[in-house]
Amino acid sequence: MQRSRWDSSVGTLTFTTDVSDDSGVRSLKVLAWPAGSKLDPTEAELRSAESATCRSTAAETSRCTYTVRATKEEASELTTGTWYVSGLATGEDGDMTFVPQAAAFEVTR
Repeated sequence: MQRSRWDSSVGTLTFTTDVSDDSGVRSLKVLAWPAGSKLDPTEAELRSAESATCRSTAAETSRCTYTVRATKEEASELTTGTWYVSGLATGEDGDMTFVPQAAAFEVTR
């Protein structure tokens, strides 16, 4: 499950996904970026990205949610069009899985 949503009326981006690892989920780092920026995030860069909030739903799975809030002014300055969400999941045993384009969403005015 991957859901992402930009709500321009309140200036929030919410990305929710289920993450699994055979040892359990330690964390999910997330980066949202406009497709037009030609950004190409790497696994190393995502290690210092913001963290999603993860809640265990089973021994090996967590539902993780990342929310960004923007002021009205900040939201009005965002690049319109397609944006991507990159993710770096870390298991309790230290295993990492990097997904350069875990989700896409549209920013409109």
